[in-house]
Amino acid sequence: MTEELFREDAYLKTCEAIVTAVTDAGIELDRTVFYPTGGGQPGDIGVLHTSAGEVAIINTIKGEGPGMILHVPADGAPLPSVGDKVSAELDWDRRHKHMRMHTAMHLLCSLVEGDVTGGQIGESKSRLDFNIPENPDKEALAAALMAAVNENRPVTSTWISDAELDAQPDLVRTMSVQPPRGSGRIRIIDIQGVDVQPCGGTHVKATGEIGSLRIGKIENKGKQNRRINILFGE
Repeated sequence: MTEELFREDAYLKTCEAIVTAVTDAGIELDRTVFYPTGGGQPGDIGVLHTSAGEVAIINTIKGEGPGMILHVPADGAPLPSVGDKVSAELDWDRRHKHMRMHTAMHLLCSLVEGDVTGGQIGESKSRLDFNIPENPDKEALAAALMAAVNENRPVTSTWISDAELDAQPDLVRTMSVQPPRGSGRIRIIDIQGVDVQPCGGTHVKATGEIGSLRIGKIENKGKQNRRINILFGE
């Protein structure tokens, strides 16, 4: 299993690690700051600094084994050997944009009454799909979203058990992605006074760090499915 340093501190940009496996699928480390693709958030990219040279990492994914994280190298990159010590360094600017966007999507979720049927996080544009019968008022939603950002509410994480989540089913808003189970605990993201829900992704420490947002297109994707796009903007 890979120790997931990003779960406890999303602001870590680098870490020292040891290579535990090298396969066609990717490079496994004993610990990492790289977030693997999941929950609508893209996998991190960056560099592994090794004694053989720099290994460009073009994606990070979950492996087939429990707790396995694979760092996908660029074609032709010099591969390390099992047991090598490496320094893992994120593309921090990209990750931080994902953190800001992911937290913004939680705020959007708190403002729209309806189950989430899908979502995708990007560096400058993200979207959430909601099971709602009509399009919300775009201008009112944009104003409410920026008001929530400007309140600069703290964002914290805690852990609960599977049984505790079962006793609070309303915490789960996503129909397409269910919280991972089996480890004995589930991570909860709490935006103070606004939103509480299970989430394994990375987030900023306070909503003010998100910055300026605007609502893009609101699209009809089905009889009761509305796609709301959000973008960074002035």
